[in-house]
Amino acid sequence: MTGDLALSIICTLVGLLVGAFLGFYFTRKKFEKELKENPPINEKMIRAMFLQMGRKPSEAQIKQIMKSVNANR
Repeated sequence: MTGDLALSIICTLVGLLVGAFLGFYFTRKKFEKELKENPPINEKMIRAMFLQMGRKPSEAQIKQIMKSVNANR
């Protein structure tokens, strides 16, 4: 009777550990794939956005925007 209880507890714990490991692994792979397909904003993208709005950005504006984007991450 106690052997069955111990075995069920051990199986539950092993299942939880395996599930946590697999969840972590596949979530990490998915996150890396998303970052590769959609890279974070860079200075080239900021320049393109300014030019689409009809403005010529200064280097100080670009650095300020990059600084605020990195601070919010």
